Amino acid sequence: MNFPGELKYTKDHEWIRVEGESAYVGITEFAQRELGDIVYLDIKTVGETIAKDKEFGTIEAVKTVSDLFMPVTGTVDELNPLLDSQPELVNTDPYGDGWMVKVTISNGADLDALLSAEDYAALIGE
Repeated sequence: MNFPGELKYTKDHEWIRVEGESAYVGITEFAQRELGDIVYLDIKTVGETIAKDKEFGTIEAVKTVSDLFMPVTGTVDELNPLLDSQPELVNTDPYGDGWMVKVTISNGADLDALLSAEDYAALIGE
């Protein structure tokens, strides 16, 4: 499995890519494989400040619905517009076009508690 080294990871299988004061958030390759075919995302938190580890939306696969948790405290600035018509991008490109939200980070110290690619791989037994 692929876990890009420039990303940080959560124990709940989200990833975050920091770009200055903003960041992109999605789910890991492991998570999308566990969920199966993604059919819908329900994220209605644009403009809201979401605390670290709190739910920012849900993701629906053919057989299950799962909560999405914010890796850092931040304000949701944008949803990935491609996912409205192509939710399967979460399956085919989880670290690229399959990102879910763009956020402005409120507390940069939250990043220190996240996992490196190596630590995340060890967590899931890779």
